[in-house]
Amino acid sequence: MFDIHVERIIDKDINTVFEILADHAAYARFRGVDGAKLLEPGHTEKNGEGALRHLDLGAIKFAERITCFERPYRLDYKIEKSSPLPFNHEIGSVTLSEVEGGTKVTWISRGSINIPVLGKLFLGPLFERKGRQGFGSLLKQIAAL
Repeated sequence: MFDIHVERIIDKDINTVFEILADHAAYARFRGVDGAKLLEPGHTEKNGEGALRHLDLGAIKFAERITCFERPYRLDYKIEKSSPLPFNHEIGSVTLSEVEGGTKVTWISRGSINIPVLGKLFLGPLFERKGRQGFGSLLKQIAAL
C-alpha cells in the first residue's frame, strides 16, 4: 500500500498553476519526466475529463485517465496501466486553493503495487517515499518557473 500526500504553497496565481498541472505536454520539461503525451483527448477539452495521458518517468511508465477536471480547483486521475510495476491505483487528486501568498496545492495518490509480499512490505513504502519526493520536486519546479 502507498499513500502519498504533498502540500505546497506556490507563489503564483491559481489559474497559472492549474494550467501547468493540467497540460500533459508541460510535464516533459520537468526533471524526472522523460516524456509525456496525450493518448486520448478529454470529452470537452484536450486535457480535461476523460483524457488519457502517458507519462514516462524513466524506470516507471504510467497511463493515467483524468477522472475529474474542475478548472482551476481540482484535477483527479487514475493510473490505468503501469510498467514495470503493476498498480492498483485507488485515487490521484490534485486540489488547488487560493491563499495569501499564492496557491496551495495538495497532491494525493493512493494505491498498492500488485506483487505479493514484496509489493506490500518493500515496494509500496519505497514508491511512497519516491512519490513524495517526485511530487514535491515537480511543485518546486513549477514555483521556480
